[in-house]
Amino acid sequence: MNAHHNASPPSSAEDAVTLTVDGRVLTAAPGQSVGAALATNGITAWRSTRKNGRPRGLFCGIGVCFDCLVEVDDVPNQRACLVEACDGMQIIGTYPQNERGQA
Repeated sequence: MNAHHNASPPSSAEDAVTLTVDGRVLTAAPGQSVGAALATNGITAWRSTRKNGRPRGLFCGIGVCFDCLVEVDDVPNQRACLVEACDGMQIIGTYPQNERGQA
């Protein structure tokens, strides 16, 4: 069994789910988690640690840790790896805008 998946945005606009992350409009594949959508769009960090301000994004990817917390549609502390990306969703991270982990 091959565990590798093609990490690219949806191939057609019909299939795309559109969400807004910190004011930036992104597309995701239907059924993709918010965390996967962020990573697919080149965003690797969207929050920082309280003590040292270190960048955080996906770590375990299965809901065990809390490194990927985001605010989803005004609901804080949602694990991005567990929330399915939905059309029109508003996502807010806590990472400083000028240091966002983008590729």
